[in-house]
Amino acid sequence: MQSAIQTEPSATAAFSGWTTRRWLRAGVAGTLLVLAVLGSLGGWAMWRTSQITTQLVDRRSPALIDAMRVEQALVNQETGIRGYGLSGRSDFLQPYAEGVAAEKAALRRLRPLVEGDTRARADLATVERLAGTWQRRIAEPVSAADAQEAIALSTRRATEGKSAFDALRGAMTRQQGHLQSERERAVHDLRRAVTLRNWMFAVIAGVIALVAVLVFEGLRRGVTGPLARLGTAAREVAGGRFDRSLVGTGPADLRQLASDVESMRRRLVEELQFSEAARRLLDEQTEDLRRSNTELEQFAYVASHDLQEPLRKVSSFTQLLQRRYGGQLDDKADQYIAFAVDGANRMQLLINDLLAFSRVGRVHNDHQTVDLEGVLDRTLDALSVSVEESGAEITHDPLPTVVGDSTQLGMLWQNLLSNAIKFRSPDRPPRIHVGAVSDGGVWEFTVTDNGIGIAPEFQEKVFVLFQRLHTKDAYPGTGIGLAMCKKVVEFHGGTIGIDPDYKLGTRVVLTLPAAGSAPAGEREARA
Repeated sequence: MQSAIQTEPSATAAFSGWTTRRWLRAGVAGTLLVLAVLGSLGGWAMWRTSQITTQLVDRRSPALIDAMRVEQALVNQETGIRGYGLSGRSDFLQPYAEGVAAEKAALRRLRPLVEGDTRARADLATVERLAGTWQRRIAEPVSAADAQEAIALSTRRATEGKSAFDALRGAMTRQQGHLQSERERAVHDLRRAVTLRNWMFAVIAGVIALVAVLVFEGLRRGVTGPLARLGTAAREVAGGRFDRSLVGTGPADLRQLASDVESMRRRLVEELQFSEAARRLLDEQTEDLRRSNTELEQFAYVASHDLQEPLRKVSSFTQLLQRRYGGQLDDKADQYIAFAVDGANRMQLLINDLLAFSRVGRVHNDHQTVDLEGVLDRTLDALSVSVEESGAEITHDPLPTVVGDSTQLGMLWQNLLSNAIKFRSPDRPPRIHVGAVSDGGVWEFTVTDNGIGIAPEFQEKVFVLFQRLHTKDAYPGTGIGLAMCKKVVEFHGGTIGIDPDYKLGTRVVLTLPAAGSAPAGEREARA
């Protein structure tokens, strides 16, 4: 008992390590073995039935029939001989002759049929021996004699002939009785074989049905059931129930699959928790950044606005000082006064640009359909003096209608075109072209010039606030223009950059949403 109790858990543990493939192989092998055994038994039953049927149809029944035909042929012979011996009429010899021929034919068929049966072969030998004795002693002499001799011979041998033929008839009766009993035994065996075959096939059908039920139930419990439960649990997890644990059942590989999915669920839960914490932190930082940007823009606006009046006083009085006392003091004093006037003017320009930069997206935020043809025409009118002085030639493709703020888009074109004119090459007149290409719901614009160009290492830096590549003596400006262009384009949901493949000057590439697409500023306002 102790050993039995210890053996059962070990066997269970051994089977618990079986995979689905191993269970399927074992199940298929067992099923094939059962089907092979059943098929063998069914084949044997069919063979047995066929053998008995063949013996009955091909041997027993034909042997009995031919034995009866032999008897009928001998009876015909006896009738013919007896009639000829009594009457002397030769027409009685016709049945005798036919009986002899029929006897020979029947014996020729009967001998092979009893070849394997000792008793039947002995019965046939007795019949042939007695028939031969009767034929030699009675039939042949009578049939060969003339009418008178036949009558006399028949009369003398009447008792002998009757005794010989009675013995022959008895032998034939015993032969037919033996053959009949053999045939009945074969019929009985055939019935038993057919019954056994029918029961065998019924059992085979039952076993096949049982095997099918067992296979179906085994697949349901071992494969489809665990997979269905695992799939249900996985769908619940996919639907948001991340606290749903996945427990595997069934073969070892399905349990391993459930364990792997459970590990993935735990990892997802950990990642989700981390992502949620990161999202909350990012929301807080975004809110802080939004508040900081708002405060910074407000500070820039207020600072630049409040600096206007004192700076205007400084600029006015330094200019008055220059006009009134210019030439009355020494050269150093005139130089200092000139520095002060220039610094005040540049400070005024810088504050105005900074004020305009801070207003992008805050003051001018009227999104509507804007015809860029009209915006460009107004920009060219504003830059007409610079265009005329520089001899610039400005061309453009047909410009589309976009969604945005007309004031900001005007500042965009003005900064891009004024930069193209300002940074022109000294040895050739400026040639500027504004291109426009549609790409789905976005328009791509290019501003191409033949000026001095921008080195590759500075093509990203030029869009940074206050970033200058030249001294103020070479090219005047505050370094805010391209930064303002980037802010305007990004506020409208587009992008801006320098084409690095263009080497004959500078090509600025920017995108803007077409009419019907909501720009970024409007999307943020709606949010």
